[in-house]
Amino acid sequence: MSLLLKNVRLETGYQFENEEVIATNTELMDILMEDGVFKKIEKQIEPSENVTVLDAKGRLLLPSLKDMHIHLDKTYYSGPWKAPTIAKKGIWTRIEEEQQLLPEQLPVMVDRAQAIIEMLISNGHTHVRTHCNVDPQIGTKHVELVLELLESYRDKITYELVAFPQHGLLHSQVEQQLQQALQMGATYIGGLDPATVDQDINRSLETMVRLAHEADKGIDIHLHDGGTLGEYEIHRLMDYLEHYQFKNEVTISHAFALADISATSLEKLMERMKKHQINIATTVPFGQNRPTIPIFQLTNAGIGVAVGHDSLTDHWSPFGSGDTVDKLKILAERFYCSDERRLGQCWKFGSGNLTPLNEQGLQQWPKIGDEANAVLVEAVCSAQVIARNRPIEYVLFRGNVTFEKQ
Repeated sequence: MSLLLKNVRLETGYQFENEEVIATNTELMDILMEDGVFKKIEKQIEPSENVTVLDAKGRLLLPSLKDMHIHLDKTYYSGPWKAPTIAKKGIWTRIEEEQQLLPEQLPVMVDRAQAIIEMLISNGHTHVRTHCNVDPQIGTKHVELVLELLESYRDKITYELVAFPQHGLLHSQVEQQLQQALQMGATYIGGLDPATVDQDINRSLETMVRLAHEADKGIDIHLHDGGTLGEYEIHRLMDYLEHYQFKNEVTISHAFALADISATSLEKLMERMKKHQINIATTVPFGQNRPTIPIFQLTNAGIGVAVGHDSLTDHWSPFGSGDTVDKLKILAERFYCSDERRLGQCWKFGSGNLTPLNEQGLQQWPKIGDEANAVLVEAVCSAQVIARNRPIEYVLFRGNVTFEKQ
């Protein structure tokens, strides 16, 4: 199938005044998409036979979004309202709740996960990385059902699935089930707070890395432990990566320790993380007792950072929105990115490091041959989209319209 976009607004460069960016230049172009990629980008393209034409009417084209941290398999979303209980024992309260709650939710799990996927697509996402519980109560049932559901959306999204030992890899004794989940099609193995939950840092981390190495999969570990404890765990993780000569992708989700260690310790840690190409996934938390990691310091050090929503509404939190544009607005506010250039560059945290312009203002997207995943927004530039949280009006996946705002 071929799709011709007419009158599309593309960012072409920055306007400078006294070496400061004061605005973003744009041009109206026509774009032809064929076989899932951008085929032509010209001022005027005449439609040929068997080409679908969509008049963008001056809407801005931006790279589509990726949610790099969400739990599709446990949610109240689309069900009755229910606020979380008070976690009197911290994470142990949530683990104890799940032992009863998740089996009870199993009959509605797929329907609720599907509702989240539909909502994420309508908010401009064409890729999802979901964590799925592997625990003694559920076994690998969540992995099986969510994989089947995601496969049914393969014409609208790509996905990654993390086999996630939410109740502790060692604590819940799920090594065999994790191996099974990886054989079933999970693309990553997860881990959780090896000190706080598993209470055996070395054995927990070594087991996780070994399982990923043996299955030739990636790693995505949830690390909430802060301060020097979290710092030590990250260093020990990298020790095991070196021991196994691990080459696949490694992501640390949350990584709160990066927010509250000394500047010298952080520099040493970032240097080593860059060497191992470790990425960070964050929900951009803020507020009392909610440390925000130094996102721009990390990216300046060459470490990839991506945002995710973690949950929409579940027994952990009632606050998730699934709106990544709003998440980027929160990020921009938190780090005082109020000028044209820094606002627009925040788009990369939600799009897999894609922005129409690089920091120097050179156009780098879209290019001929790029995968045609994009969104159309009624805005004059990406900075406006983020600052004013402009709604997604069209979503394109591999050159096909997968969502149109009514």
